[in-house]
Amino acid sequence: MEYKNRQQKRFRLYRPNTLALARVLLVDDDLASRLTLKTVLEAGGYQVDSAASAAEAVGKMDRGRYELILSDLQMESPEAGLRVLAHARLMDYEPATALITAYPDTARPLTPTTSLLIKTQDVPELLAGVANLISGRATRRLEREMRHAGVGC
Repeated sequence: MEYKNRQQKRFRLYRPNTLALARVLLVDDDLASRLTLKTVLEAGGYQVDSAASAAEAVGKMDRGRYELILSDLQMESPEAGLRVLAHARLMDYEPATALITAYPDTARPLTPTTSLLIKTQDVPELLAGVANLISGRATRRLEREMRHAGVGC
């Protein structure tokens, strides 16, 4: 038994550190869109949880921590996506937020306050937008922590 523990201990010592994947909550009532986007985001290196409604998303946000909340605008009601993002902005872990749409003609540039991403029509653009939102969130959190610590930015 002791030999087995030494083997296990040695394995733990030599096991490479794994990087934590950024957690994304994807909210979309359309099953096909949700599964497609989940697959694309996971292939892009993200850990993705999904929700089919605003109510389900709110519950997941209250139970977990996410770096990014992506929500379809219109689900069970025309403003459901906006309610999801409003709730996300109340979270103490301050996730980045963005709306997703299948309508490229309504897309606006990504900004910290109001973001609209195109669904799967342009996968590289989608992944770049997600990466920019998550890195922007990380930068803002780091700057805030440095200010609180009294370190000049």
